[in-house]
Amino acid sequence: MMLDRIDHEILALLQTNGRMTNVELAERVGLTAPPCLRRVRALEEAGLIRGYHANLDAVKLGYPITVFAMVSLKTQAERDLAAFEEHVAGIDEVRECHMLNGEIDFILKIVARDLNAFQAILTTRLTAAPNVASVKTSLTIRTAKAAPGVPVDPA
Repeated sequence: MMLDRIDHEILALLQTNGRMTNVELAERVGLTAPPCLRRVRALEEAGLIRGYHANLDAVKLGYPITVFAMVSLKTQAERDLAAFEEHVAGIDEVRECHMLNGEIDFILKIVARDLNAFQAILTTRLTAAPNVASVKTSLTIRTAKAAPGVPVDPA
């Protein structure tokens, strides 16, 4: 799909505020509502817009602990990588899982209600998982930037 300036503006605006009405969006990008809605639907169908969600406050919802866990596996055969990914997909507190190139196989972003809850996740669900060789963790002290999505440059 070839994107033009208006498509980029739509993406940037919706990434900033996914609850923006189509009428407001159309006005901001200089279109009328029907063609704007057609463009948004086309962006969704092309997979450029994968969904909409609320940005929740983890601390206010009782998850003040954020930890990054660097996981090394014993083997990196595709079936073992897929098995690990499937395993962590079943742990609700694991909010992100990224496979890496290099010494560490995966980095996980984990939230927890407290340090005891994190320790339980670590010892019973993560280090005990099949094929896990080691887990190194770093507790987040503060978050200086947490920008969702990706930079959207004008065309």
